Amino acid sequence: MAATAVREPRAAVRGPAPAAQSPLARRRRRLFWPFIVPALVLYVVFYVLPTLATAWISLNKWAGAGPMEFAGFDNYRRLLLDPVFHDSFRNTLTILFVVGGATFAISFVLTMVLRDLAGRKAVRAIIFFPNIVSGIVLSILWGFLFQADGVVNQALRAFGVSHPPNWLGTENLFSVIMIGLVWVQTGFYTTILMAAVDRIPKDLYEVCDLEGANAWQRFRHVTLPLMWDVVGVCAVLWSINAIKIFEFVYAFAGAAGQLPPTKVWNTALYAYAEAFSSGVPKYGSAAATGMVMLALVGLLVVVLRRLFRRDQVQF
Repeated sequence: MAATAVREPRAAVRGPAPAAQSPLARRRRRLFWPFIVPALVLYVVFYVLPTLATAWISLNKWAGAGPMEFAGFDNYRRLLLDPVFHDSFRNTLTILFVVGGATFAISFVLTMVLRDLAGRKAVRAIIFFPNIVSGIVLSILWGFLFQADGVVNQALRAFGVSHPPNWLGTENLFSVIMIGLVWVQTGFYTTILMAAVDRIPKDLYEVCDLEGANAWQRFRHVTLPLMWDVVGVCAVLWSINAIKIFEFVYAFAGAAGQLPPTKVWNTALYAYAEAFSSGVPKYGSAAATGMVMLALVGLLVVVLRRLFRRDQVQF
């Protein structure tokens, strides 16, 4: 009689049993939506909906009252053909890169100089002072300094310059604005960078001194790598702030109730002029300018986040 093979039933292969959630984890899960919904509602109401409304207005011709007239992309086409917008966009990029480069260069130098300086906290408070005062007040002060008989020209005459330049003339006005923006912004970013440097262990700098590293080598191989993430955050903040700078340029270069010369406009001033000019307001064109600024900010943020992305350094 043939033997019958009896097969044993296979045991079901099961994964590890899910771990039971702790009471604290369950409470956190229940509280997630009650905490997130208010912030989400505020974000949608005060950012998403106005952005969508601005995008819709940019596709219409509208004077601020009465019915809208759908225009498609005519407002954007008008921006591409408007030489004033070209100059404004160029000035925005100049502020973004030239003023930003000078601001960060000076901030890095001040950070290295003040790192071991006695009384650096007091100095940090002094250089941060321009960020406490209103931008309108700073622009008025900056105008007084560069008047024909202002402090700057008096100092130049004291050093033998008999005919100082006309700083408030059209040919020099934008350069003076950029210098003023560097002065205003440097203290803010220096304060942030100094806070990042303060958390770097001093032992690393002592090793650099033992190895005979100079100041540039310490900055390149120790300071900059260990505050790289903070530099990235500062770059993003500057990109956002630079594109929407308005009050300093408007109050410094404009007369009472009048817009500044078009040669010093940036995109923010261009949008303001389109919406609140003395003629018929062009809210569609102003909204299109705002959407261009938003697109530029989004592009810069994405590029900067990729540029400054790297593995986290533990120290």
